[in-house]
Amino acid sequence: METVSENRACGGVQGVYNHLSQTCRCEMTFGLFLPEEAKFGQIPLLWFLSGLTCTHENAMVKAGAQQWAAEQGIALVFPDTSPRGDQVADDEEYDLGKGAGFYINATQSPWMPHYNMWDYIAEDLPSLLQENFPLDMSRQSITGHSMGGHGALTLAMGIPKRFRSVSAFAPIANPTATEWGRKQFNAYLGDDKAAWAAHDATLLMKDKGFDGPLLVDTGTDDQFIDLLRPEALAQAANSRRQEAILRMQKGYDHSYFFVSTFMEDHISFHAEALYAD
Repeated sequence: METVSENRACGGVQGVYNHLSQTCRCEMTFGLFLPEEAKFGQIPLLWFLSGLTCTHENAMVKAGAQQWAAEQGIALVFPDTSPRGDQVADDEEYDLGKGAGFYINATQSPWMPHYNMWDYIAEDLPSLLQENFPLDMSRQSITGHSMGGHGALTLAMGIPKRFRSVSAFAPIANPTATEWGRKQFNAYLGDDKAAWAAHDATLLMKDKGFDGPLLVDTGTDDQFIDLLRPEALAQAANSRRQEAILRMQKGYDHSYFFVSTFMEDHISFHAEALYAD
């Protein structure tokens, strides 16, 4: 692991690090914020998964999360959204290829060698974090925005007992039903609809739900709302009687202005779960 930068922030340190990923088979970059409490012992960890076209940097710079994480004594990790490098397959469109990993393991050519973002978030990066930083990996929660909200929800439901709480900002909630999902799943996973279902938050909610608290915020003026389908997730959660707070925020769009506005709510929500015992 190589340190790219470390900056003093909100009483702690915002770092950026490179490492060779065994799952993605390329060099990957992530951001990690450690509050002051990390000097004295292990602290809980909150994952923030970013959306289409983003890198590790977007939320790290724009979401305003560090001040609230510092207040709660929580570490924040900002992974990248896809594999990178000249050898990694890409596409001319913004919603496929680099910046659009969709937090799944690709099974189709030319994506399969590198696009293993599920394993990267579930196994590869957690192992690296545990080895190198003072983190209590028994206390993890996860959140994300848009494609990252999709990833947060599916990872939380797909890996039982890993995360104490899950939240999302404007998640792609029902990707098998829209072009933000069908296009990518067909490219990465082929036409096996059973494989698609394992990465659809609405279908996972119907099938298994989440054993813990869930919070979702979506703006009523989100320009992509028809691709997000928040109503599908809400119906699935209600039919399952899932412990959940599902909010439509009047007048807000899909931007980081929206994300930063409700970041304090989300980090406080996760802090309650992370410090529950």
